[in-house]
Amino acid sequence: MTFIRHSLLFFKSNLKTLQRKLPVLPLLLLFPVILVSLMAVIAISIIQPDEDEPLRVGLVDLDKSQETEMVIELIESSSQTGNYIKMEALTEEQAREQINEQLSAYVSFPKGFTESLYNGDSVTLEVTGNAGRRTESYLVKELLDSLARHIRTSQANILTIDDYLKPLPIADDKRKDILVQQFKDFLIYTAGKDKLLSEEQITNQATSSPVHYYGLAAWFIIITIWLLAFYSFFSNDDGIRMQNRMRLYGVTVLQQLTAKITATCLITSVLGAISFYLYVSIMAIPLYSEDYIRIALLTLLYCLIYLGILAMLETIFTGHKIRLLMQSLLTLLVLLASGAIIPTLYFPLYMQHLLPYLFASEGFRWLQEIILNGRFYADYIPMTLMLLCTVMILIGTSVWKERAVK
Repeated sequence: MTFIRHSLLFFKSNLKTLQRKLPVLPLLLLFPVILVSLMAVIAISIIQPDEDEPLRVGLVDLDKSQETEMVIELIESSSQTGNYIKMEALTEEQAREQINEQLSAYVSFPKGFTESLYNGDSVTLEVTGNAGRRTESYLVKELLDSLARHIRTSQANILTIDDYLKPLPIADDKRKDILVQQFKDFLIYTAGKDKLLSEEQITNQATSSPVHYYGLAAWFIIITIWLLAFYSFFSNDDGIRMQNRMRLYGVTVLQQLTAKITATCLITSVLGAISFYLYVSIMAIPLYSEDYIRIALLTLLYCLIYLGILAMLETIFTGHKIRLLMQSLLTLLVLLASGAIIPTLYFPLYMQHLLPYLFASEGFRWLQEIILNGRFYADYIPMTLMLLCTVMILIGTSVWKERAVK
């Protein structure tokens, strides 16, 4: 009961502090809105593509055999490489001239390709990528792997047939014609059986619906900045004497931090609910009553975890300036990791694997799923576990701070 009574006392004191400084409140509320508006304009201008152009991939035949001409003609005329990849046969000179400007990459069929194919040797294709289009080069690499798989399958088939034909009294020319025909038939069969390039549709909300995405991102960033602003607003740079006096009255650091987190979360929740209603109304996003509950729970979990980490930094760093600097750096890292500033789809793959372990990324991802993708459920377990860990660490750091003061 003492803990609750002291926490409520400091909670009321924080509200009175806010009431005394009401003239400063409009500036505190408008600053993140102006800041986020400028950031959104910059982000949209950078990320939004100007036009949709297909990837151009060249096919260079250095072997000049009937088999390679057939393979290149099949790939060039096939529509199974998707709507965003255009493959065309080129000479080696043309491919070298266009690689730095027009082509994303070009694939070369080396000399001796057909001979290696019929002798059972390893068949390799050479790919030359554009250094300025690394992301597109990975896509061409996937296409090359798929194409090589089809060729290896056809090679295994004709080698098996060749083993059965060698003991028979058939001329070498006739046997070669049979192998060529079998290679052609089986390659067409395998290429037509499934797609050369496995297509997986990945929806990038930042480009498919930029207004809705950046509207949600702006709301998320504003909420985070409000949390930092109000938490710093309620923080006092108390000296050691004042802390000792508080301890004599039975007041602990954890009680003060709890009151500060509660006041900040309450005020930000009210402002966040009003701003979210404006966002949904302006964007005309249809949401059910259950969706509002899910969004409120996700936002509350995010706010509590973020404020808990801010409180940890306050207990670790005693200086007001260094504490504010570390909390600002934390806020920047949180917003970057969430994907609100830069969509997580543009992050390197090794960073994307770490995102499910970050509370900001999880919170913003599920907000996208519910608001933008129309999900009817949300997974609260990861963020709940993160909140429990944050609470335990905060209790440990506050106890450590009490002993350090003594």
